[in-house]
Amino acid sequence: MTSTPGTPSSRIPLSVAGPVLCPYEGLEMLNLPQFNRGTGFTAEERETFKLHGFLPSSLQTLESQATRAYQQFRSLPTPLDKNSFLMSLKTQNEVLYFRLLQDHLKEMFSIVYTPTESEAIEQYSRLFRRPEGCFLDINFPERIEESLLAWGTNENVDYIVVSDGEEILGIGDQGVGAIGISSAKGVLMTLCAGVHPSRIIPVALDVGTDNSALLNDDLYLGNRHSRVRGARYDDFVAKFVEVVKRQYPRAILHFEDFGLSNARRLLDTYRPQLACFNDDVQGTGAVTLGALLAAMKVLRMRMRDIRFVIFGAGTAGTGIADQIRDFLKTEDVEAEQIFEHIWLVDKPGLLMKSMGDKLTPAQRQYAAYDERWEGCDTTSLLEVIKRVKPHALIGCSTKPGSFTDEVLSEMAKHVDRPIVFPLSNPTRLHEATPEQILRATNGKALVATGSPFDPINGREIAENNNCFVYPGIGLGAILSRADRITDEIIAAAALQLSSLAPAVTADDPDGPLLPDVQDIREISAKVATAVVLKALEVGVARVEQMDKVRVPREYGKCLAWVKTQMWKAEYRPLKRVMF
Repeated sequence: MTSTPGTPSSRIPLSVAGPVLCPYEGLEMLNLPQFNRGTGFTAEERETFKLHGFLPSSLQTLESQATRAYQQFRSLPTPLDKNSFLMSLKTQNEVLYFRLLQDHLKEMFSIVYTPTESEAIEQYSRLFRRPEGCFLDINFPERIEESLLAWGTNENVDYIVVSDGEEILGIGDQGVGAIGISSAKGVLMTLCAGVHPSRIIPVALDVGTDNSALLNDDLYLGNRHSRVRGARYDDFVAKFVEVVKRQYPRAILHFEDFGLSNARRLLDTYRPQLACFNDDVQGTGAVTLGALLAAMKVLRMRMRDIRFVIFGAGTAGTGIADQIRDFLKTEDVEAEQIFEHIWLVDKPGLLMKSMGDKLTPAQRQYAAYDERWEGCDTTSLLEVIKRVKPHALIGCSTKPGSFTDEVLSEMAKHVDRPIVFPLSNPTRLHEATPEQILRATNGKALVATGSPFDPINGREIAENNNCFVYPGIGLGAILSRADRITDEIIAAAALQLSSLAPAVTADDPDGPLLPDVQDIREISAKVATAVVLKALEVGVARVEQMDKVRVPREYGKCLAWVKTQMWKAEYRPLKRVMF
């Protein structure tokens, strides 16, 4: 949760240690989640901030409050009910909300993020209680600067998550429900990486929607017109980015869930101009690369020895392909040979040169030469598998069941331990279940999935969740004051992540290819450390010039420095100040 619009930015509790400065009292204080502690206020605080009469007499600890909240959480019947409860708690008591999530991270992660958050976003207009972010309306571009500045100044903002809601979590166009994914990503920045919640702005660009169900819903809260595209859309985004660059030169801009026609194009446009990041392109690519690098260590092979088929060539699929491409360059694979390692399959089948302008710029470089595929039914994934004989099959298609037993068995004919990553989410959109993959490959497959699955016969299944990289990348970019997020930084994050996989650390060939989400803060701290050190190495870090701080170059000392700057969910002393 960010600061309340209209609140003087200098009065927001921004530090991660020491007393929290508060100018409010009484009922006004209790209505601000950044300051409200409910029954957790001490006797002295109740006196100082004139809270007597507003609260029951019992003085509760944060631990006892979290216990009560957890009992309430467990009493609710459905994941969506639990999501709504947590969202309500977030708007009441920020510290308690994050403490509850930290105490029960593994249980609640799928509630505050995929897959339950998808359902909550689909129901956004019907579940609406109170606003939780910055809404920018394409019909009023002149209000962008005023609206953003209500959330803080350059000194108060570290991270901005923005979405236009066109392609959300496998459920497509959700219009103004975009604020739900921006907010959820902001929550994970705090939960996973310790970025102060009041220093994050979730933003929705309301440019309309092409979702007829929303347009015909009397309760829909966004603009009731089709999505604006073309020059007017580009001008709106350009004005938004220009305000971010001018007003928040220290902040990281995170693009989230933009549509296929815009995601890569906007990233390519603005990446040279400021520190920005697209989680669907770079985050998905980086975490998948991390899992693949862990698999390489299990197989004792190099990426240059692997053939990849990526099923689903949208934003995520091409982002993964790009990360593989860039890593192959580090293994001295010649440019013309790189595309002999990567094949992309989408709705029309294998991407071919003859498809021409039907391919997006991101897809075009991976298109196969038609003459090499004569006599093959390139619309069939099975036939492509028979011809390529891939080591790795990665799904980003949102086409459930597309990795059939026949496809999986065919892979297992040609490689000893096939790598199979059905990454589409939510769970109902997976290309195959881990149980099916292991059964069809006689238990030999190396598996990672896009949503959580229970263990199969005691074998843990890695969840290929972007939370393993993007919070660490964001924190590292914030702390290093990076002016750009380069390919080298993304690769450093992926390499660091691969070193933390149990399959590697425990030297277990059947172990998970990614670490456990329960350890996410430690993981994020280590990824952030790798990012800081790489940013310093490649010359994009500004921290030593801007903040006059000498950053330790030794990994262990740098990791300790990073951890001291991660916010924790705890009640710190409150100090009364005047406006």
